[in-house]
Amino acid sequence: MPPIRYTGHDGWPLTAFTPEDAPPEAPVLVLMHGGGPDHRSLVPLARRLAGSAHVILPDIRGYGRSVCDDPARHTWAQYALDVISLVDHLDVDRALVGGAGLGATISLRTALAYPDRVAGLVLISLEDIRDDTAKQAEIAFMEAFAARVHAGGLDAAWNPILPNLREALPDADPASAAAAAAIGYDRAFESVDELVAIDVPALIIPGADWRHPASLAKQLAGTLPYGRLATVAMSTDLQSSDDFGRAFAPVIQTFLIEFSDIFSKIKS
Repeated sequence: MPPIRYTGHDGWPLTAFTPEDAPPEAPVLVLMHGGGPDHRSLVPLARRLAGSAHVILPDIRGYGRSVCDDPARHTWAQYALDVISLVDHLDVDRALVGGAGLGATISLRTALAYPDRVAGLVLISLEDIRDDTAKQAEIAFMEAFAARVHAGGLDAAWNPILPNLREALPDADPASAAAAAAIGYDRAFESVDELVAIDVPALIIPGADWRHPASLAKQLAGTLPYGRLATVAMSTDLQSSDDFGRAFAPVIQTFLIEFSDIFSKIKS
């Protein structure tokens, strides 16, 4: 896949990829990976969606080829701006935006900050919206991760968290991965109530662990005016990116078809 090189609003070089050509009438879907892997974790899903959307897979700042070892540049506001930089580079007015975990949080932040640029959302395994106590636990979690990177490298850092995921990690830059852990100090949202202003179609696929609680997905689906709770969810049975693609492509394709009258206005 030839890389798509673009520049963030702060002048930082960033990289994205598109694995398959899509029909000319297909909408643009910017789909972001979770924390840990890079865009490669979503390639099988993107290939399954190629007939329904022109899928763009960015390496989020700090991951893969979007190396960024400056902790001060890892904030939710900056990540949302990076999405807009990519949409600008693609020369489209509006795009579908989505992702898993970290990518889902960025998608929500982008939809809130730039509602005129986001036509719909695909949210997989939402990260928890934490109270003060839980936020401190998250900070400790991220600090411990960064410490393991510095002490033993990326394998040592990820092994306690994602012991089975290695396919998207070999090219990661350790200093960049450690810097990205600084996002733990920034708060994405205070409460679900902040998200009620998002008035575009949103597909919500529940998570399945304490950092991605299924209860949050159900709450958000009931909060968003056009929220749709998926009939599938994350599971420990999904052990690879191929499993991920097989599990979620059908429900995302159905979502794209159901709202095709809206999404047809954002052709690539």
